[in-house]
Amino acid sequence: MSLGFSYKHLYYFWVVAKEGGMSRGAERLGMAVQTVSSQVRELERSLGHALLKPAGRGVALTEAGQAALRQADAIFQLGEQLEDVVRDAASAPVLRLAVGISDGLPKLAVRRLLMPVTSAPNLRLYCHEDQFEGLLSDLALHRLDVVLADRPAPPNPSLKVYSHSLGASPLAWYAPEVWFEQAAANFPASLSQVPVLLPIHHAAVRPRIDQWFERHGLRPRIAGEFEDSALLATFGAGGLGVFPAAELMHEKLTARYELRRVGPCEGVEEQFFAIAADKKVSHPLVQKLLPSRAPAKPSGD
Repeated sequence: MSLGFSYKHLYYFWVVAKEGGMSRGAERLGMAVQTVSSQVRELERSLGHALLKPAGRGVALTEAGQAALRQADAIFQLGEQLEDVVRDAASAPVLRLAVGISDGLPKLAVRRLLMPVTSAPNLRLYCHEDQFEGLLSDLALHRLDVVLADRPAPPNPSLKVYSHSLGASPLAWYAPEVWFEQAAANFPASLSQVPVLLPIHHAAVRPRIDQWFERHGLRPRIAGEFEDSALLATFGAGGLGVFPAAELMHEKLTARYELRRVGPCEGVEEQFFAIAADKKVSHPLVQKLLPSRAPAKPSGD
């Protein structure tokens, strides 16, 4: 980067402007008035504008000088923080983890999936939610360290990413108090009589739920479809309807949302995957996320 002015000259101008005069500025700097004055004039020549003008026995800022002072304030305030920032960085190095969260993944489960790393010293966690395909592209370009999703990466020979299973959780049906008795009576046939809330169709678990309805010969009264599982649970708790959720979140659903478990969604599981860009994961925090037994499945297979 090439600059047309000297930061040293800018600093002299900044001190003079703060002190309100060449003499007081020179005294603060411990320099001769003539030296400081010539350095400020050199800055003005470099910038092409007068920054100071005579005002009584001191100096005042021109409009250009006021603009320059605002920039100098920002620059030198940051400079004053430099020593502390460097010391903190040297004494407590930050361990950065950039995680992509697929929009189809139940958000209530994200914290549980990340628990193996959240106690790491000096962790700086970045979570970015987006559509699954976009996250895989960012992962392949090493903009992300790992992607958490409800499905493995699809076969794609040109996209070298690797899927690691984090396990699965059976689904069950949960209801707010207002719908519990009606939903629990003659379950699961009751799901044709009570309002039902579901994840939207691009969630990986949604086709499995639809197949479950077909196996039981049910035609649910769908009162709402949600992209965000936390939002779904919020509306469910508010009385909008009965909904399926991973039993992994049973304690949170019953304690925080005051929901009651109606019955199982037999044969339907919510699956969880960590997807990494390299077959042999080197990031220490990503390694902590993965069960030691979980084999990597390349997307090209």
